[in-house]
Order: sequence, then structure tokens, then C-alpha cells
Amino acid sequence: MNQYIGGVEHAILHLLYSRFIVKVLRDMGLVSFSEPFERLFTQGMITKDGHKMSKSKGNVVPPDALIERYGADTVRLYTLFIGPPDKDAEWNDRGVEGAYRFLTRYWRLVEEFAEKGHDAGAGKFAASGPARAFRRRIHELVEQIHDDVARFHFNTAVSGLMQMVNALQEFQAPGHDAAHAETREALDLATRLLAPLAPHTAEGAWERLGNASSVATAPWPQPDPKALQKDVESLVVQVNGKVRAQIEVPAGATQAQAQAAALGDDRVQKFTQGKSPKKVIFIPGKLLNLVVDPR
Repeated sequence: MNQYIGGVEHAILHLLYSRFIVKVLRDMGLVSFSEPFERLFTQGMITKDGHKMSKSKGNVVPPDALIERYGADTVRLYTLFIGPPDKDAEWNDRGVEGAYRFLTRYWRLVEEFAEKGHDAGAGKFAASGPARAFRRRIHELVEQIHDDVARFHFNTAVSGLMQMVNALQEFQAPGHDAAHAETREALDLATRLLAPLAPHTAEGAWERLGNASSVATAPWPQPDPKALQKDVESLVVQVNGKVRAQIEVPAGATQAQAQAAALGDDRVQKFTQGKSPKKVIFIPGKLLNLVVDPR
């Protein structure tokens, strides 16, 4: 196996026994490896009222009533969102309601889109404007969630999905160009990312979005490098080593372009006083330092 996941209380039981067994099998020549697992991940414990949940303490929260009221996906999602999985976390019933509200908002977006009856392949991605910025934000979150799940940071993965839903709602708000192609792609990506975390909701949403096959067979989303490309980037401008301004330049701007933009900025001109720089230090996409004669 590649991964062992278990609680700290089992580290001297299940984990230790499995290591003993593998070493015996190795010595007998039945296996060629010495350790049963390549990686170990130890999750924290859920507490209630400051105490570890246990039947003997009588502080266990039965899931049945919560599942009956909110659904299995809500309880599952809240458990993942409650905190970093390697840390202890305190159970809070109000948090379950928050997970339910999030899934409800997400489902409403899917329903609203499905009711419009758009063709799944219609439209092209905008090259600029709000739709372009929205698509870049979605793919930034895809990249974040992709990394979070790989590192077992499921709480921040859920947070990223919440941010995706917020971005979708803002994009659909009056006054925004709710272009079909960007909305369709965002819902598609969000549904595939949600599938391992809230599988029942994601499966229903995937069907409502017009897909014939199961979301479980869909590929795991990857961010589009083209979508992540920025039209402009911020550049810190220093004069003689002191920060004097922050300007925006076209993405991939050369030193000459960045220097021209900086020297044309009123805030920078106050300190250069029309003097030509004796030296320029340029770190693309980050920093421009103009060294001028202080006299």
C-alpha cells in the first residue's frame, strides 16, 4: 500500500502489528519490501464540550438524526470542513447548518442553469472583461483545491468550493455578463471537485447539467494554464531601495516597459525628480528598483 491513515491511538496497535507481520513475511522470503506503507497520515480526534467523543462518556453525536434532517452529504461535508484533519476539532451543531446552506446554494445555481436549457457546448470563452476575470478566478481555485486534496487538507478544499460558489453567484448578479461558456465550465468543474466530498449531491447535479454518464467516471479537474494567465500584474516600485509605489503593467512586461510605466507614475516622479536612473534592478512580475542620484 502507499498510504496508511489512522488515529494516534492506533499507532501502537494496527500500525505496529502490520509492520511486524510484513517483516516476518520478508524474512520468510514471501515479500521483497520491509515496510507495509510508504506514507503515514494520523488524523486528529473529534471532541465535544472539550472532551474526546466516546460511548463511555456519553457525548457521542449520533449521525442518524442529522442525516435524516440534512442528508448524508451535509454531515460528510461538515466533518471534512470542521478543521485540519491532522488536528483535534470541536463538534458544533451550527456548523452542520452552514454546510447544508452551502450545498443548497450550490444546488440552486445548478437548477437555475439547467432550467435555462443551454446547450452544453455553446459559446466561447471571453478574451477580456469580467468573464475573463471570473474564469481566471475559477481556475485559480481549481488549482488550490487540487493541491489541498492531494495534501489531505479537505477543510481548505471545502473552503475553496465555497469560494467558487460565491464567485458564481457574483458572476450571475445583475450588471454582470453571465456568459454561458464560463458559467457552464465553472459548474462542471465545481461538480467534479465536489464529487468525492459530497457524492450524492454531485451525482444529481451532474445529471441536471445534462451528462449521461456518472460524475464518478469523469476525470479529476486540472487548471487550464491559459485561463490562469493574467492580463496585468502588480509591480512594486522602489526608488533607492525604498518602496514608493505599486503599479500595474502588462503581464510579461519587459524591463523597458516596466521602467517607462514607473517613471510615468506621479508617486515615483516625486522621488526621481526627473533624473534618469543610474541603475535599474528588475525582477519580472515582482519588483523594479530605480537607483537615482540623491543629490
